[in-house]
Parts: sequence; C-alpha cells; structure tokens
Amino acid sequence: MKIGVTCYPTYGGSGIVATELGMELASRGHEIHFISYAQPIRLTLDERIHYHEVDVATYPLFTYPPYTLALAARMADVAQCYDLDLLHVHYAVPHSASALLAKQMLAAKRRLPFVTTLHGTDITLVGQEPSYFEITKFSIEASDGITTVSDYLNRRTTEVFGITKPIQTIPNFVNCDLYQPAREPHKGRPRMIHISNFRAVKRPLDCIRVLERVLCETDCELWMAGDGPERTHCERMAQELGIHGNVRFLGKQDGIEQLLPQCDVLLLPSEHEAFGLAALEAMACGVPAVATDVGGVSELISSGSDGFLEGVGNVGAQAARATQLLTDGALRAQMAAAARETAVSRYSTESIIPQYEQCYRAVLG
Repeated sequence: MKIGVTCYPTYGGSGIVATELGMELASRGHEIHFISYAQPIRLTLDERIHYHEVDVATYPLFTYPPYTLALAARMADVAQCYDLDLLHVHYAVPHSASALLAKQMLAAKRRLPFVTTLHGTDITLVGQEPSYFEITKFSIEASDGITTVSDYLNRRTTEVFGITKPIQTIPNFVNCDLYQPAREPHKGRPRMIHISNFRAVKRPLDCIRVLERVLCETDCELWMAGDGPERTHCERMAQELGIHGNVRFLGKQDGIEQLLPQCDVLLLPSEHEAFGLAALEAMACGVPAVATDVGGVSELISSGSDGFLEGVGNVGAQAARATQLLTDGALRAQMAAAARETAVSRYSTESIIPQYEQCYRAVLG
C-alpha cells in the first residue's frame, strides 16, 4: 500500500507513534509518505519512506498562517502525484479536517479515504475548546476509519463527542528488538529517569519532589530527558532544595532506547495520559515504572506486578515505591522481567502493526 502520514513532527507521543508506525510499515514493504511542516524528529528516510514539506505562505492579510488549508492542498497534491491509497492522520486537530478537505478536492478524480488516530489531548483538551468542538466532531465522524490508543480514550471519545461510528482501539507499540534491557548492570549510584515534553500536565516538578524524598532513604540520581516550559521551574526547584547535584537535565534526546537501559526506574507522574508510551518503552528495556493511575496507564501497567500505580500528586507514595525498587534488588529484578514480558507479549510491533494493516484494508474495502 501507498500511505500518506501526517502528524505533529515535534517531541510528543502522537508524533513518535506516527513516525515509528510509518517506519515499521515501510519495513513490511509499504510505501510511506510523511506530509507535515517539518520532518518528524525520529524519522529516517530510505527508498520506501518519503517526506513532503508543507509550505505555509505568509501574507500581510493573514494574522495567522492558514496551515490547515496549506496541509490539505499538500495532501491532495502528494496523493495525486504518488497515487496514494489512503491517508493516515494522527491527532484530530487540525489533521482530520485537512484530510477531509483533501479527500473532497480529489473526489471527482479518485477516492482518497483517510484514517484518524486519536492520541489523547486532541480529545480531552483541544477538542473540547468551544471553537474547535464542532469541527473536531465533524472531522472524526467523516473519517473512513477511527482508531484510539487505549480503551480509556475510546470511551472518552464516545462520551465527549457522541461519536456513533465504530472506533477501534489499537494500542501503542514498541520495537522490542531495538528497546532491550542492558546486558550488564550500569555502574554508579541507582538512577531514576523521567521522559516528557515538560508540559504542566506531565507534572515534572513532582519528579524533583520524589527525588528529594528518595534521597532521605538512599543515594541516587535523576535523569530528566526532554524539554519544555516546565524545565526551568524544575531546575530552580532542584537548586532550592539543594539536590541539583543529583539531577541531570539531558534536553531533547533521540536515542531513548540507549538511555533507558542505563536506568533503574521510570517516573511518570502525569495528570493525564491516554496511554503512557514512555512507560512502555521503559518496560521493554526492563525498567519498571512508578506511574499515576490515570487514563489508559492502568491498561498498560499491572500495579505490583510489572510496575506501580499511585495517585496524581501523591509524591510520598510515589517516592516510597521508587525507594522500594532502588533498594530491593530482588524486587527490581522481578519487576524488570515482568515489565519486559508485558512489552514483548502484548505490545510488540509484531502484534500491533498487523492491526493497522487490517484497518487499512477494511477502509480500502
């Protein structure tokens, strides 16, 4: 199949999943065309993977550049030039609307179905803004196929928008050949890691608070991978608490599969998570997560078996769980093995990618 893929190319779960999906599909023989305003961060181009930039013209007449229209025009152009079979858009706003417009632009010449994958905040936050609600609902319902990354998000989409069309849950996935546990234990003091885009919803400040409490029980360090608006606040808090020497701010990182095996525990204290991709990638590397019991995370982590789930903002409980894992080698090894098994048996590319292929075939009829 020839598939056009549109996503947000910056750091964030939806863009990462879309990029990884495109590369996995290409490895299975499909021809993939990414269409966006910038090349996705994890994307590697080859003979089956192509990138088409969306050029957004700016004129004095426009207060805001008309990206939705420019994207629709580029989608139609690429579909026509490269004879695409379908479009797959990730994150509803504004990608579904653009795909629908591209489909209608080509309707007199050919059929161009599109699949929309919902990832979380496009439903729970952005889509509920009054100015976006109706267009989001309309675009989702106009999609030829709809998927979500968790049963939780599936239910929320139906509840919030009253979608009557079937919605298929296809969970996020991980390449377990790429994401693997370390062959040898890392040297130095025990290590926790947090990976996010440092938005307030990810509650990265809680990671600093957890570290402060864990340090009362055992020496350790915290790696903070990623960047965003909350990073400065995290650095300031670490300084004020006198624990800055135990924190490493790594900035944006592409080689997450190389960082995770060097760590012992993942911290995921988010206020909202539709799935919890960072936790899955950590689990594939044999790194159990201490996460919050929100959204679709409980579908991924079985608390007490392959990780721990605690309440949002309950820093004391999160710190206690992290301390357990860092100080009890037997428990950490047991959970590490269970976490790896969960990733391999339920969320490997071999299990999930065929579900997308089946979705495409159903849409194509």
